[in-house]
Amino acid sequence: MEALARANAATLVAPPGAGKTTRVPLALLDAPWRGDSKILVLEPRRLAARAAAARMAETLGERVGETVGLRVRLGSKIGPKTRIEVVTEGVFARLVIADPELSGVAAVLFDEFHERSLDADLGLALARDAQTGLREDLRILVMSATLDDARVARLLGAEIIESAGRAFPVVTRYLPRDPRERIEDAAALAIRRALGKERGGLLVFLPGRAEIRRTAERLEGLGAEIEIVELHGGLDPRAQDRAIAPAASGSRKVVLATSIAETSITIEGVRVVIDCGLSREPRHEPALGITRLETVRASRAAVDQRRGRAGRTEPGICYRLWEEAATASLDPFARPEILSSDLGGFLLDLAAWGVSDPTTLAFLDQPPAAALSEARSTLQGLAALDPEGRITERGRRLRDIALPPRLAAMLVDSAAIGDGPLAASIALVAVERGLGGDSPDIGERLERLARERGPRAEDARRLAAGWLAAAGGAPGPADPSRAGVVVARAFPDRIAKARGGRAGAFLLANGRGASLDPTTSLSRAPFVAVLDMTGVAQEGRILLAAALSDAELDEAAGGRIEQRTEIGFDAEAAAVRGRSFRKLGAITLGQRQLPVAAGPETAEALAAGVAALGLERLPWSRSAIALRTRIEFLRRAEPDESWPDLSDEALRRSVSEWLAPFLGEATALREISEDQVSATLDSLVPHALRRRLDVEAPTHFETPAGSRLPIDYAAAEGPALDVRVQELFGLSRHPAIAGGRFPLTLRLLSPAHRPIQVTRDLPGFWRGSWKDVRAEMRGRYPRHPWPEDPAAAPPTARAKPRGT
Repeated sequence: MEALARANAATLVAPPGAGKTTRVPLALLDAPWRGDSKILVLEPRRLAARAAAARMAETLGERVGETVGLRVRLGSKIGPKTRIEVVTEGVFARLVIADPELSGVAAVLFDEFHERSLDADLGLALARDAQTGLREDLRILVMSATLDDARVARLLGAEIIESAGRAFPVVTRYLPRDPRERIEDAAALAIRRALGKERGGLLVFLPGRAEIRRTAERLEGLGAEIEIVELHGGLDPRAQDRAIAPAASGSRKVVLATSIAETSITIEGVRVVIDCGLSREPRHEPALGITRLETVRASRAAVDQRRGRAGRTEPGICYRLWEEAATASLDPFARPEILSSDLGGFLLDLAAWGVSDPTTLAFLDQPPAAALSEARSTLQGLAALDPEGRITERGRRLRDIALPPRLAAMLVDSAAIGDGPLAASIALVAVERGLGGDSPDIGERLERLARERGPRAEDARRLAAGWLAAAGGAPGPADPSRAGVVVARAFPDRIAKARGGRAGAFLLANGRGASLDPTTSLSRAPFVAVLDMTGVAQEGRILLAAALSDAELDEAAGGRIEQRTEIGFDAEAAAVRGRSFRKLGAITLGQRQLPVAAGPETAEALAAGVAALGLERLPWSRSAIALRTRIEFLRRAEPDESWPDLSDEALRRSVSEWLAPFLGEATALREISEDQVSATLDSLVPHALRRRLDVEAPTHFETPAGSRLPIDYAAAEGPALDVRVQELFGLSRHPAIAGGRFPLTLRLLSPAHRPIQVTRDLPGFWRGSWKDVRAEMRGRYPRHPWPEDPAAAPPTARAKPRGT
């Protein structure tokens, strides 16, 4: 009270149960600066907002809607006497943009700000902007049990108030889970242990609905006195209220909850908390345009909040399913949503506020550039922003519908052609988790929703009717069978075609893979239009989609379907093939073979295809192979010269330059001749180097006996020559190439062409080991000459005549 009397901002840090949510707003009713204006209390979730409003109204002996009111998406209770309004963070962002001065509002209280939702960060930035520019008298109070208070205080220039509160003591016990053990198995074991050792109700924190369901299955048979209830955002308000209500007389309650139960609510009778230490958080991938849910370790702030739930009404116990030492390694706070969310609605809200550059506002963390760029591109594609980032009239119309921009655009565009009621219903099941069940088939959800008659369903239908009116549509029946057409028109990049070979596997028009549970009927559809999905780039998981027939596909996306003719290389046939395609993005809807006429395009395709298969598949002649090895030798021998690179890698890189121009009428590998390959290879050796090539790297060596023997340039030991030793008689100098700089490796052979010796020093061989070779060879080949001095003997390629 004193801090807000001195200044227009403050931060309050106090543990769970200290009274932040339900005591502070009531106390501020008596503040002189309030006058007759309202206090807005912001809560991160509808469950927390309803519980806080009900508790404060009960404290005053009233009903919600009198002094304490409630404003959430699926219904409001506000009256003329209302002076405290409990609102969700998303509702506040719309309120402040609609009325930047916040007329009639004295204070805005941000409760449980440590959760750092995108709406909370946006709301605080807008409230601060309004305070500094329009309303210096507006009070801002940021509250949490676990808050990065120094950063918030610096942002607001505010005083920090801390309270120890009056929470009851909580004993913490650790039950480490084997990493190989499933979460639900460890949770069920801990629940059975706690039920046997402790008294009172249990609150069990699990990452998501699937783990809650599987844990409940493992607890079957505990007995009628144990009541197992679920608590998550997909339940209707009555089911949520039952979960947080006291257990029936003579029974104990086990509440299986997501992080929805971390803050701002008290679950009557709970004195035992079991925490798996995990949470499920959204991670937006700007490059892919999707948001995936990722299971991560909860932050220290979150596990402290969870632990505090055990000490709200009496001393309690918290079981943690991890090693005690691991607590210190947890991140201090949860990753702010502004760093990992789709920023489309955020950017549109800022544009409506008059800001095209978010860095001009005071955010604790600035939004990432990549996510902003993707959001800006999407909004401009929807014609919601102009090229300078300013909001357009269409953008204002989309904002009025209070839906994510792409869903709002779906509704506006569908309403214009008579599909508005269906589009509104589709948007409803997309944003209200659990409404109409949890089937991934939009049609099934809509049919089930039409049969639901509970308060949540009725509130949802009224909400959808409001969206439809804002979109300019007329009320009427919604035909679920046309859901695929509506979604496909709005999300053409998410039209998906079934892949052969695996049930439930699809390829999206944007090039991504996605899958459905193969047991669902939707998995057998030839085409689906995907509204929501999660997962990684290689393979996403479809969360919500509708089937599409061929006719519906043409109706929804006919203008985007391309007729394309392609000339390409068929690796299996090793030939160029022509095909005509009907394509929608990355999806091939149909194709047929076309005849191919030889020409520059086919030559390029054939050359590239051969390079991909491997140049060894070409019909290389002996002369072509020899040319490449000779050139390669000279490149090593004379690195300063400009000998061309004829290696496989170099030829592969430049195949369109050396091979394609010589292919003539060939359209298949089998049609390429040795002569064509040799001719094209010859063209790569400049004329000025041709004579030097023959001189410095000759193809053959002429022996003193007159034989022309081929030189092996591919030999591992360097250029080599296989030669019968008698043909070298009379030679006193070792044969060499490249101007005499590189001696040939002589592989000396017997008259029967069997190896005798390998040498690169023929004179040394004559003087040295020839004596031993001569002695052995004379006995084996007596009809051949074996002189004592071979350097002075005449060369010969023949044996001695008989009788000599």
